Amino acid sequence: MTSVAAPATAEETWFGHPRGLTILFLTEMWDQFSFFGMRALLVYYMTKELLISQTHSSYIYGLYSSFVYFTPLIGGVISDRWLGRRRAVIIGGSIMALGHFMMAFEQLFYFALATIAIGNGLFLPSLASQINELYRPNDPRRATAYNIYYVGINLGAFLAPFVCGTIGELYGWHWGFMLAGVGMAIGLVTYLSGSRYLPKNNDAQARRILGNRSKRAPLATYILLLAVIAIVIVFRAAYEQSGNTLALWADSGVDRMASAFSIPMTWFQSLNPLMIFLFTPVIVAWWTRAAKQGREPGSVSKMAMGGFIVGASYLILAAVAYVSGDARTSWLWVVIFFLVYTVGELFILPVGLGLFGRLAPAQLAATAIAAWFMAAFFGNLAAGFLGALWSAVSVPTFFAIVGAVGALSGLLLLALSPWANRTEATAGALQAEAEAEQMN
Repeated sequence: MTSVAAPATAEETWFGHPRGLTILFLTEMWDQFSFFGMRALLVYYMTKELLISQTHSSYIYGLYSSFVYFTPLIGGVISDRWLGRRRAVIIGGSIMALGHFMMAFEQLFYFALATIAIGNGLFLPSLASQINELYRPNDPRRATAYNIYYVGINLGAFLAPFVCGTIGELYGWHWGFMLAGVGMAIGLVTYLSGSRYLPKNNDAQARRILGNRSKRAPLATYILLLAVIAIVIVFRAAYEQSGNTLALWADSGVDRMASAFSIPMTWFQSLNPLMIFLFTPVIVAWWTRAAKQGREPGSVSKMAMGGFIVGASYLILAAVAYVSGDARTSWLWVVIFFLVYTVGELFILPVGLGLFGRLAPAQLAATAIAAWFMAAFFGNLAAGFLGALWSAVSVPTFFAIVGAVGALSGLLLLALSPWANRTEATAGALQAEAEAEQMN
């Protein structure tokens, strides 16, 4: 039996998965190290070094964060139709590294942001869309591959504030940006050195052949994915405040003293990825046990839980800020916030990525992954406008509004889940049938 997209080394594994997953994991880890390293510094750099007002900084942050996720839609089409995923990753990663190095020069600030966004457009969907190609059809390991990949994303996000954030905060923002560029360059070297473990036939022509053999996804599947995108936009308006207004609150409203040590404000950005490491095995084990008992929730049902939990995390901050009044809040409340926030994130973001990865037609794999990130594009735009309220209302009121937005996304996903469960089951059955035909 053969498969056009099957890797040449499918029998060789690391940690029970194809070796290529480790290469994609490490490449994405360094990519996220560079992205979150720069992001940990961005708001502080604009407000403290460039002296841009908080309101305008929030708009710039939202626009940049959103376009980082808009360009993958264009890049995914280019990858699927012309470049192929390997070339798209190499070209996109090179452009991103250049953009991070450009951030070290104030006069290139806006050009650097645009360069990073353009490079990410090619890199992001082309890397993640290679995960499915590492597995034979109906391989049960595919169900957890995206969770493992998501841990890789957050390993880089965990390290970045400690390294880039600390260096930037203590020795100069420009040095932190330079380190982010070095991280992206290491990611490219990792990808190239491990290319022998990745699918050899992952160029555009091979994917068109595979796409011609596969059945088209039913219309209901596309409608479902579009509906999920629309609701996740609402979720992201609340979710993305952790790198924007929450970072400002950590600077101005939080007592960061731990004994005689003042916790650097950028370190709080590492709490979220740290807790992802801690909670991912627990949640995956819970879902595995529930699946064996026939009680595992559907993908959209899980995502609804995530919306409610993230909303609750911001409502906790609203209550704490209200009780504290004009006094600074203990840094322990930030830890509690990220604990709740991270659990909610794990219920929605890796689940949504896996949903799009599994249901994507083979000939549109990178484009479908890019479509998932379109929710991040519009969500970050919404987050920028929502963040502008920070200077217009009290802190408790602001966090209460953000919490309500998160809870609203949970309600909308909960209403969608019965129809989504039926549609997902039907689409999955059709895809399995098509994959079985490809193996013959």
